[in-house]
Amino acid sequence: MRFHTRKWIKPEDLNPNSSLFGGRLLEWIDEEAALYAIVQLENQHIVTKYIAEIDFKSSALQGDVIEIGIEPVKFGNTSLTLRCEVRNMMTRETIISIEKIVMVNLDSKGNVKPHGKTKVEYIKDRLNP
Repeated sequence: MRFHTRKWIKPEDLNPNSSLFGGRLLEWIDEEAALYAIVQLENQHIVTKYIAEIDFKSSALQGDVIEIGIEPVKFGNTSLTLRCEVRNMMTRETIISIEKIVMVNLDSKGNVKPHGKTKVEYIKDRLNP
């Protein structure tokens, strides 16, 4: 799994227990999944359809640096299914894992649209055909 994004846990990210608020973490994961899908499907019109099997394994505290990893699981006709893991950057301890995030490709009017992709493509490969 590739870990692309890092977040520094600040006071505004904490819950009443002084640990990372789960809703904030899910917001970051949803954004990261959307960005991943936008780049892979080469379309800015992407929506989250489904997130399942969320497993909070540990917590993060103020001052911790976490990193978010995303990897593709399946390319559907109009969708891209991803897996996510978030871990503490310093200890490598897993904070959360999500086994299934389904992102759907849309046209400019918001209708489901086939994307024509079947595998991961890297920007460097698109620039050097």
